[in-house]
Amino acid sequence: MKETDISDKFTPEGWHTVTPRIVAQNPEELFTFLRQVFGATGNHQTDRPSIIMIGDSMIMISEAGIRKSMPAFLYVYVSDCDATYQRALKSGAGSLEEPVDTPYGDRRCMVEDDWGNVWQIASHDGWRNTERASKADSATTTKSNNVLTLES
Repeated sequence: MKETDISDKFTPEGWHTVTPRIVAQNPEELFTFLRQVFGATGNHQTDRPSIIMIGDSMIMISEAGIRKSMPAFLYVYVSDCDATYQRALKSGAGSLEEPVDTPYGDRRCMVEDDWGNVWQIASHDGWRNTERASKADSATTTKSNNVLTLES
């Protein structure tokens, strides 16, 4: 029996079964932020939800009004985590987590924009980052106020 992709039957061309949607006050300013930080493309629409693209992923953005503001928590892969983090800070985001190497091969950071959206930004570097993260974990033992703490 041949399996078929059921999304072919009911999703518009180019869409995935699940599409994130952000409802925000001043969505035009959010577009500007996303263009500056992630190189997002797309146009603001006033008569329907706007569609933007970040890389190969689609996000719907709507003006708050009929719906209350509804931020998102999104994990975004980029080619350079550190440069994207710096662009986000320069564009007004607050830092929640500075770039760090993870044991699963991502270099990752986290910011929050002015609309309450949290963007976890990552570059995947495979085992090279994993080895670097293991070394960093073992080297982050610090002394503070005569108390030995481990930072992770």
